[in-house]
Amino acid sequence: MVSRMFRLETEVDKARRDLLRRRLRDTNTAASPVLRALRGTPGERETPLHVWARDANGDLAGGLVGHTWTAWLHVAYLWVDARHRGAGLGSGLLAEAERVAAAERACTAARVETWDFQAPEFYKRQGYEVVCVIPDYPPGITEYTLTKRLR
Repeated sequence: MVSRMFRLETEVDKARRDLLRRRLRDTNTAASPVLRALRGTPGERETPLHVWARDANGDLAGGLVGHTWTAWLHVAYLWVDARHRGAGLGSGLLAEAERVAAAERACTAARVETWDFQAPEFYKRQGYEVVCVIPDYPPGITEYTLTKRLR
């Protein structure tokens, strides 16, 4: 058996992070025909998708921040000002993001992560299904991952 010594470091190093990301991408691309087929195409990159709602005064009433990648919409943030909740604004923001993702970017599915005190029931009402539950992440909170077929 060959014994090797390694020095483990915990420093933040952006150059090594980028190198690691490139090497992992190359390894994954070599192992996956799907990822290999995406290399060099527009589908290889995440494309931002933002939807904003302004009230009559021009103030931010709500918004959705996400991105599309391959055939997926990933919703990162969805927020509606407390004064405008219950009026369908959140549903409208999500529906518009899904429409753009499906009609303009050929997405066939969407995903979102949310905590138990946030909006898992809201997403279920919009047709999303729970595919992952992580209890105690962070401690005392449950995280849900939900997905939805767009076509």
